Amino acid sequence: MQEVTIGIAGAAGDGLDKSGDTLARSCGRLGLHVYAYNCYQSIIRGGHIWLKVRIGAEKVYSHGDSLNVLIALNQDSIERHAGEVEAGGVVLFNSDRIKCEPYQVREGVKILGLPMSKVTADVVAEHGPLQTIMQNTVAIGAACFIGSIGLEEPTSVLTDTFGHKGQKVIDLNVALLKAGYEFAKANVQPIHKEWSFSRKRRPFLTGNEAIAIGAYAAGCKFYSAYPMTPASTILHWMASHAQQTGICVKQCEDELSVINMAIGAGIAGARSMCATAGGGFALMTEAVGMAGIMEVPVVVVEVQRGGPSTGLPTKTEQADLFQVYGASQGEFPRLIVAPKDIVDCYNSTVDAFNYADKYQLPVLMMTDLLVSEHPETIDAEVFNSDVKRDRGEVVTEWPENKGKFKRFKFTESGISPRALPGTPNTAYVSATDEQDEESILISDMYTNQALRRKIMEKRDRKVQGLLKELPAPQIEGPADADITLVCWGSSWGAMKEAAEMLTAEGIKTNILNIKYIAPFHVKEVTEILSKAKKKISVEVNFTSQMARHIKMETGISMDAHVNRYDGEPLEPKWIVDHVKRIIAGKALDLEVTEVEAKEIAYHYLRTHNGEKMRPTKATRESANGHGEATWNIEINERVSGNPGARMKVGVSTGSTYSFEKLASETK
Repeated sequence: MQEVTIGIAGAAGDGLDKSGDTLARSCGRLGLHVYAYNCYQSIIRGGHIWLKVRIGAEKVYSHGDSLNVLIALNQDSIERHAGEVEAGGVVLFNSDRIKCEPYQVREGVKILGLPMSKVTADVVAEHGPLQTIMQNTVAIGAACFIGSIGLEEPTSVLTDTFGHKGQKVIDLNVALLKAGYEFAKANVQPIHKEWSFSRKRRPFLTGNEAIAIGAYAAGCKFYSAYPMTPASTILHWMASHAQQTGICVKQCEDELSVINMAIGAGIAGARSMCATAGGGFALMTEAVGMAGIMEVPVVVVEVQRGGPSTGLPTKTEQADLFQVYGASQGEFPRLIVAPKDIVDCYNSTVDAFNYADKYQLPVLMMTDLLVSEHPETIDAEVFNSDVKRDRGEVVTEWPENKGKFKRFKFTESGISPRALPGTPNTAYVSATDEQDEESILISDMYTNQALRRKIMEKRDRKVQGLLKELPAPQIEGPADADITLVCWGSSWGAMKEAAEMLTAEGIKTNILNIKYIAPFHVKEVTEILSKAKKKISVEVNFTSQMARHIKMETGISMDAHVNRYDGEPLEPKWIVDHVKRIIAGKALDLEVTEVEAKEIAYHYLRTHNGEKMRPTKATRESANGHGEATWNIEINERVSGNPGARMKVGVSTGSTYSFEKLASETK
């Protein structure tokens, strides 16, 4: 398959999002498939931002492993990413301000400095002095030539983007785009042949946007939230579309208010939803149990990020499984679901509202930063706008001669009649204490063992009915596979590509993706894993939480585990390499690599030296009195390239043992 991956790196405030959006939307309009990943920090300006845009002739399911073009907007981005560009690729940068040395790139990589003052001379003569941020548009123009994307669609996108600012601004940006394009055309060859453009336009959206749109399609009428990354963009969409959709949107003072408002709206009969990240969900957990005992339909979205505590606010992780599974005290019916991709986010949200209403319980949707915030192109037809809305058993009238209304009636299905407030003759109490059929509390003077037993059994019957309705997980890939990869949530995309790569290399591989966490398909999962030749769990957490959950439910242990826990998402080749390591019987090597040693040195320099120097070479040495082998890292001055310092980092622990400036640097 023809594909190209373009990376854009700079600092927060440098306009990476707009540049990446221009590139992605252009490709989407041409009929190409796009998957983007934005690696950003929790600051408004400064720091380091890294955006990868993977473009394919066919559907791509992850941001991939390779990098073909780097657009570096500052010197730090050269230091971090120039070495990632593969042979045949190109490094683009403003050569008036930035340097890229040959030793910083792989063999076969073209270094193409854009002398901005020269490249934009004609544009400046016509339009006047340029803002620094406009270098982005020049670089995007160059990338459009290198990636064989052309100028037509990028010009159209810029016209739409700056239409509200007037024709003069449009003309300026288009002129800059063309200047970069023409400079690249005169100095470098495209890295790929011409694409075959279908020009089928595809929406370019994130998982959070899909969740918000799915909620609207499902008939959501109330949404509450407190801004918390990476769930905030659901609130952004809801707030900006509240008037068109008719959804009542409330930004609350904290997550306690958030979920209690959503539950109150559910009691009132409105389809309601709220969303937060792991830290906010920690405050919501008691109320989740309240919704369970009150049998109130409500949808709660928990978007995982790096923890514990505030942890890594802008990094991805799958480490909240047991937090969500154990939300609130006691036992009560609830559904926990983990969508695998953007389309699944939409469909799962629609289903969540139907399950919540039909079975009168809280539905907890678990996503993570990757699936919630990364945008990709989606075929519009996969989104069904004419969705079924199942409100379940709702009593609209209750004649007096029918007897006392029993809100929590002991039914065969476990689902009791539900009446909306104001329905004549259906008064009842919604309490956090246990109650009998008529909602009379049995938590104090009316405590009753028999009633407690029967109401617990009643609520459990709802769970059994729900489990029968939920689609069971199925194996994806060859039935006679040598390897079965077990995953959940957003890991599916990279896993799908990794399985295809392994199978192509002669290692037959299939996938078992777990979507429904509670209730759990014990029978079906047991049957599948009992037949698997070699079972390997692959998760973005440290302790293989899904593998532990599966063992708890089925008694089946994985044969091996692959875990990533550095804040970044899985990549296909990374998975493939670890699977091959496991097959070869090699133990996991946790020692600091040369690349990691340089990254640790970079961190020290950025936090202690104002980024005046760069690590250039790392040599492994003996313990030298440090109790472990060390990396001796040579550090040069950025401007002159002269030796500036030495640093020692532990091979086993990663500890920084010493940082010594050389004599020339201390003068």
